[in-house]
Amino acid sequence: MSNHAEQHFQGNDIVKDIVIGMSDGLTVPFALAAGLSGVHDVQTVIIVTAGMAEIAAGSIAMGLGGYLAAKGEEEHYAHELKREYKEVEIVPETEAVEVAEVFDAYGISREESMPVVNALRRNPEAWVDFMMKFELGLEKPDPRRALRSAGTIAGSYIAGGMIPLLPYMLSNSASGALLYSIGTTLSALLIFGIVKGKFTGVPPLRAGFQTMLIGGIAAGVAYGIARLFT
Repeated sequence: MSNHAEQHFQGNDIVKDIVIGMSDGLTVPFALAAGLSGVHDVQTVIIVTAGMAEIAAGSIAMGLGGYLAAKGEEEHYAHELKREYKEVEIVPETEAVEVAEVFDAYGISREESMPVVNALRRNPEAWVDFMMKFELGLEKPDPRRALRSAGTIAGSYIAGGMIPLLPYMLSNSASGALLYSIGTTLSALLIFGIVKGKFTGVPPLRAGFQTMLIGGIAAGVAYGIARLFT
């Protein structure tokens, strides 16, 4: 008999947070810097200052959003858990029928599922856990998820946002820095999209070009508006 060990990726939440933070961090400051570059006689120090302010505000807002979202998941889970315990205690027959209906969806007859239903009824904690997972589709959230999510999203936003701003920090010419910013940011968006595609199951090249296209369009529109009104 051969030993078969299944390996599943366990960092879905972290990857999701990195994707959220990095994608916005690359796109929004890039669009802002490109837009300001379209203003006549603008100094790079103004672009850098505005970009850094946006990165600070954006990372805080995105991190707080991730924190509140994770906290909301915790509160929702706690509410549903309390309700399930109450229903198991007050209306056990109804809950037993709901367990059987879960097995019905898998093509398991009532006669086949009845021993499992009875076993769950003897163990209220396992019964509630079963209902949370298979009836409601809820997994117990990690209590450290909220802070970790906030930090990951904020850090990824900052890391992404510094890429389009770096050329402006190293140059005194806004137009020259814009060209380098376009090259470095579009390359970063392409690479980021490819990596994201490998984790999400989307064809990597398609994901890369889509991500690059979105960032490029956002920056192009911002630059065009600035040129139009200045």
